[in-house]
Amino acid sequence: MTTSIAGIVVPDSALAREITQLVRDTESELLYHHSRRVFFFGALTGKAKGLNFDPELLYAGAMFHDMGLVPAYSSKTERFEVDGANTARDFLLARGISPAEVDTVWASIALHTTPGIPLHMKPEIALLTAGVEMDVLGLGFDTVHVHDRHEVALAHPRGPAFKEGIIDAFYNGVRNKPETTFGNVKADVMAHKEPHFHRTDFVHCILGNGWPT
Repeated sequence: MTTSIAGIVVPDSALAREITQLVRDTESELLYHHSRRVFFFGALTGKAKGLNFDPELLYAGAMFHDMGLVPAYSSKTERFEVDGANTARDFLLARGISPAEVDTVWASIALHTTPGIPLHMKPEIALLTAGVEMDVLGLGFDTVHVHDRHEVALAHPRGPAFKEGIIDAFYNGVRNKPETTFGNVKADVMAHKEPHFHRTDFVHCILGNGWPT
């Protein structure tokens, strides 16, 4: 059954349906609805900017982008973004998706918490970050009409406490490997949830390493 929200149609391929079912079966309601909103906000941003993008690749990236927060798909040492990207890669390759398309999805997920870089890359990569930033940080409101934003949120509710809920989801996904938050925004989550958290300091890494000068 085709779903259209705010003029954006959810891909209705067998691949997209299988992705939806996997995420439904694996992630919390909060992460599922967040991931769907990310797709719609990313697609609406692309539409507003007149970008030519592959909806199915954007959908795959959006739906898998937080899979690395789920224990079943979380490694002990990789950033959660890389865990999600690797999960998407394995899933897509097993279903015959071309390596080039898989690379696009992989990069979109791996870079979605790295501001300033995705917007210079392929549309699917740029738009995944745009969708995440709109839903989590409230960035890009002026790009998408308020009616469209409300329609998406009506179909996929943020709930009464999404802000604290998504922070908790981030924290629970990285708390056992805090070293992976060095250099990305999740260090802020660790500091918020654990007042005694000590960040790895880039300058200290330079000044305190083994080189004599």
